[in-house]
Amino acid sequence: MASSSKAFNATKGERTFDVINYILLGLVLVITLYPFLNVLAISLNDSTDTVRGGIYIWPREFTLENYKTIFGYTSLVQGFKISILRTVIGTLLGLISSSMLAYTLSRPDFRSRRFVSVFLAMTMYFSGGMVPVYILMRDLHLLGTFGIYVLPGLVSAFNVFVIRSFIDGLPYALQESAKLDGANDFVIYYKIILPLCKPVLATIALFLAVGQWNSWFDTYLYNGNKPSLTTLQYELMKILDSTNQGSAMTNANDLANQMANVSPESIKMAITIVVTLPILVVYPFLQKYFVGGMTLGAVKA
Repeated sequence: MASSSKAFNATKGERTFDVINYILLGLVLVITLYPFLNVLAISLNDSTDTVRGGIYIWPREFTLENYKTIFGYTSLVQGFKISILRTVIGTLLGLISSSMLAYTLSRPDFRSRRFVSVFLAMTMYFSGGMVPVYILMRDLHLLGTFGIYVLPGLVSAFNVFVIRSFIDGLPYALQESAKLDGANDFVIYYKIILPLCKPVLATIALFLAVGQWNSWFDTYLYNGNKPSLTTLQYELMKILDSTNQGSAMTNANDLANQMANVSPESIKMAITIVVTLPILVVYPFLQKYFVGGMTLGAVKA
């Protein structure tokens, strides 16, 4: 009622401003949505016909052959399981470790918080490089294990600072009151801090999940020779590479025949849809927290 009254009483300038806003947002929607629809249309179009070009937002000759080719790869199912597993475990453990460290750094009575903060910040600007990191992983006996996907990314300095900034915006009196009631640090963290940090935790969870889901280079470096531990993205990368080279896989004659009937462009688009779709499905459930999580300091008591 209030909103309709406001719209009715809007001045000419305000109505013009709203119209311009709608037009600009409509343009942004088209610019954002068109590339995805184009990729989807090409992935659902016949490969031979795709070479002719002219596919925009609707497939000219509909087919699922591109997806059949991808999912005909026997290692894809195993890779899908590993990707799901690393995404779920990596996200959960990353959230727990980052939020616990952020809570610790937010405590004024933690004497070393400045030193730890500076130490963490340094990791955002300096790294050891690929070879030293590889040697470190080897010495930690993480090569050829599932732990290589989870343990190195347990704590991210950026995630810690984002969560800590959010916690700093919470009234410290809440923690003091809980302490007077006999709560220890873990109870305060679990029953007070975590529930109030849902927006920022959902945002960080999305960052972590997308990073874990899309990651394939660590598989290439550390687990490329372990078929039971390769991820979906790594297997898709191998399929794309084989398609680009026009070569058949030595251990899959049927797949080789299928590969001869598809184009690299169609396979590339189908792979893009396969790796993007799970994140698109998850995003709407986290979207309501996303804005609040990124708008640090906008804490509602």
